[in-house]
Amino acid sequence: MIADGPSANRPPHIWLEPPALLSKALSSRSLKSLVLSSLAGAMALAVGGCDRKSEETAQPQASQASPDGTGAAVAPADAKLDRSHKGEPMPVITLVDNTGESLDLASLKGKPLLINLWASWCAPCIEEMPTLDALIEREDELGVTVLPISQDMGQPDKVIDILHRRKLDNVQPWLDEQGDLGFQYGGNLPITVLFDSNGKEVWRFTGANDWSSPEALKLIAEAS
Repeated sequence: MIADGPSANRPPHIWLEPPALLSKALSSRSLKSLVLSSLAGAMALAVGGCDRKSEETAQPQASQASPDGTGAAVAPADAKLDRSHKGEPMPVITLVDNTGESLDLASLKGKPLLINLWASWCAPCIEEMPTLDALIEREDELGVTVLPISQDMGQPDKVIDILHRRKLDNVQPWLDEQGDLGFQYGGNLPITVLFDSNGKEVWRFTGANDWSSPEALKLIAEAS
């Protein structure tokens, strides 16, 4: 499952208000049908995306039962592994946390780096976050730095709140304040990108995944 950013905040009349000349030409029944159809379309748009209320009712819909029956999450059908950008340099960007401390992404070169773009309002992001939290515990063992980066622009309190409530103790509240990384990587969340020790991209993965699974660990090992 992948999710776009929050839906644009458009007033309802944009969908529901037909041009004046057209409304005069329509019968009452036709106008009613048009309004109902427009309203249904607007509701479909609101439900289809990942809005800022998604986290509150997040359910593991993006995951499927594993073939061995353990119930562990596996990558959904719409997840996508993309190797077409292999060799591209790591973005030049500085992250901040809730205290104002900064982190230059380039400073992490010298060791493979796995970044994950997520947001508190993105249900599939929240779904996979415990597997990233578990992966962070194994950084030394795996020889990789794991860095979740929130796309909650200018809302550090929401990041702190979700990490606390979900007991994601290993995830640091780093924020991409302007959403630059999200735009650079296409706007869909979650997205995970692996870089080698020289700061060159190995692959990018769009969609929720179980990052503690053997399959995911094999992918991460490609940066070694």
